[in-house]
Amino acid sequence: MTTLPTRTTADPYYQDVPAYMTEVYDWAYVNPRKARLLDHKLVVRTLLFGNDQRLMRAYLNEIRDGDRVWQVAHVYGDLVQRAAARVGESGSFTLTDVTPIQVELAEGKLAGTPQAAVVRADAARFQAERQPDLACSFFLLHEVPEDMKSAIVDNMLAQVAPGGRAMFVDYHCPRPWQPIGWLLKWVNRVLEPFAEALWNKEISAYARDAARFDWSKRTVFGGVYQIVTARRRD
Repeated sequence: MTTLPTRTTADPYYQDVPAYMTEVYDWAYVNPRKARLLDHKLVVRTLLFGNDQRLMRAYLNEIRDGDRVWQVAHVYGDLVQRAAARVGESGSFTLTDVTPIQVELAEGKLAGTPQAAVVRADAARFQAERQPDLACSFFLLHEVPEDMKSAIVDNMLAQVAPGGRAMFVDYHCPRPWQPIGWLLKWVNRVLEPFAEALWNKEISAYARDAARFDWSKRTVFGGVYQIVTARRRD
């Protein structure tokens, strides 16, 4: 699948936003009015069937005091504040996002947090000034086309410092007995056209340089979600 070109309009909230975002996810991440309505912990809890805290803890527990952390996209709710707080005053937290409203929401949450920075950038192209100890994609990969999945995974791995980690928390193929799987199949057909690829392909398979990393994966909630960590050896 080829990534659609960016769409440029006079509306600053849509300027230079990738076309797949405006055509598929305008309702969720681009339209400023709708994005503000969705940016609440209860929405996140509902969308993740009550597994929000469990999945967030997997990410937060990976952050050490003093770490340099790069989170590749904004997440609704309070995750960004909690992650920024985890690095402590001696660490740094950088959040990137490609859409103006998500940058605006993140800046509001992280105002007054000196160790945090928000940058408007594409996760597939962002270049960190200092290599992060941890790069995390929290439910981003299922929202992007196939070529973007590969580009984002490759860029995250390329940015990670020696001995550092890349983490991917996202959807996974549900177990046959998990009834949520049938609901998600319908959701994917209607709202999430890029999501089901993660049911059929390992995240490590998107990486050209996978062999330089030690990969681990665990699934939760009957296989609906996966938590994947890639630790750089050198």
